[in-house]
Amino acid sequence: MGIEDEVSGNAVKVYRAMKDLGYLSEEKLGTAERITQTSKLPKTMVMNALQELQTKGWARRKARDKAAGYFLTK
Repeated sequence: MGIEDEVSGNAVKVYRAMKDLGYLSEEKLGTAERITQTSKLPKTMVMNALQELQTKGWARRKARDKAAGYFLTK
């Protein structure tokens, strides 16, 4: 069972963008802004996709001083 079966198309695009950027651990966090630039989706869609990935357990969010960081868990 792959990610394509569990989440929407936009979430898959965001997942692949994060994987290409190397946001694979808590030490390598990426901001929503950088993910937006790479995935070429509007920021609202990226934020919704990140929320969906978090709900399904594919990504985690870490609160920081200025901007939250995101990384993949699977």
